[in-house]
Amino acid sequence: MTIQHFSSDGVEIAFFDTGEGEPILLIHGFASNLVVNWGATGWIDTLKNAERRVIAMDVRGHGKSGKLYDPEGYRVEQLARDAANLIDHLGLGRVDVMGYSMGARIATFVTINHPEKVRSLVIGGMGMAMVDGMVGEDAIVAALEAPSLDDVAGEPGRAYRKFAEQTGSDVLALAHVMRVARETVAPEQLALIDVPVLIAVGENDRVAGSPEELGTFIPNSKVHVIPRRDHMLATADRTYIAEVLKFLDDRA
Repeated sequence: MTIQHFSSDGVEIAFFDTGEGEPILLIHGFASNLVVNWGATGWIDTLKNAERRVIAMDVRGHGKSGKLYDPEGYRVEQLARDAANLIDHLGLGRVDVMGYSMGARIATFVTINHPEKVRSLVIGGMGMAMVDGMVGEDAIVAALEAPSLDDVAGEPGRAYRKFAEQTGSDVLALAHVMRVARETVAPEQLALIDVPVLIAVGENDRVAGSPEELGTFIPNSKVHVIPRRDHMLATADRTYIAEVLKFLDDRA
């Protein structure tokens, strides 16, 4: 996998670009990266085999993208602007955009703030937490700033710290991301979305919040509940992937 870089507002953003056809931009979740979220799960190969051009990015503070140690550099509007800048850098017009968890929040802000760049939106692993916020975010920040995993006792902090270490992440950079990138979206902002939207959340997801309730705020949205999957296991679920492929085929 050949990773490329470009500069977005002075920060190096890593991305992978493969395949031919209609382009789709993939935005990964918190403490993950493009390889873990989209490569290892089979998404990149599946979308490429479906004759789509696949662009996956490492969000700043993650993977091979630049790291900042000031939370102001990680506001979700900036993360969305990085994605919009990547679309411009590649000379693309409108693209399909899919994000998972934090990436779904970023993808939604791309759709709201840069509507001329988005053809359709897939919100994965994110329901009403988009509007209401998540529970335990301060504990996650504390866990990421702890000297080691052994110094973290409670959940959800311990699970996030463990995952961050498994993905080889910069835990201090991630702590700054978590402080500000958790900004919520107001229902009146969601009402402005005028492209087809698929909301997909695992049946046993205790992080995302209700996908059905989120769907009531977004015109032209469809909800898919991924059977028997939680927040982590839903990512590579075959029924989820099949539903996205169908959505992309039908959205025109």
